Amino acid sequence: MYKLPLAGKLSISNRMASVALSFGTLLMVVWLVAAASSPYAFALVQWFIGSPLGLLLVFGWSVALCYHFFAGLRHLFWDAGVGYSIPAIHRGNWVTIALTLLSVAAIWLSVFVLWPTHVAPNTPGPQAEAPAPNPAPAQ
Repeated sequence: MYKLPLAGKLSISNRMASVALSFGTLLMVVWLVAAASSPYAFALVQWFIGSPLGLLLVFGWSVALCYHFFAGLRHLFWDAGVGYSIPAIHRGNWVTIALTLLSVAAIWLSVFVLWPTHVAPNTPGPQAEAPAPNPAPAQ
């Protein structure tokens, strides 16, 4: 029975990370468009991103971003002709995984330790920010 080597699994993971980055980038574009549109739209998107589902999506996006970055650096070394021996490839695989885990941990620790009020603001939700209705025109 064939077992896919770690380098093959990481190669497939790099392609999956690029797809995840596309969807995560769409979420960030929605966030920026909402910020430019209105305070209500921005509050709505901020509320969603601060929800458990939103935090999970942003966490996945950050994992994909960090992994794709370090896997890309590994490929740059390979393009330069460095790290083609089997032991170097194995080391590079584990270094990529370790750097991804360390950077994601550093990012999310800083989010929850340095900026805790930005992650889960004490607001009841987007409905609290709804714009006032337009008054009826004078007759």
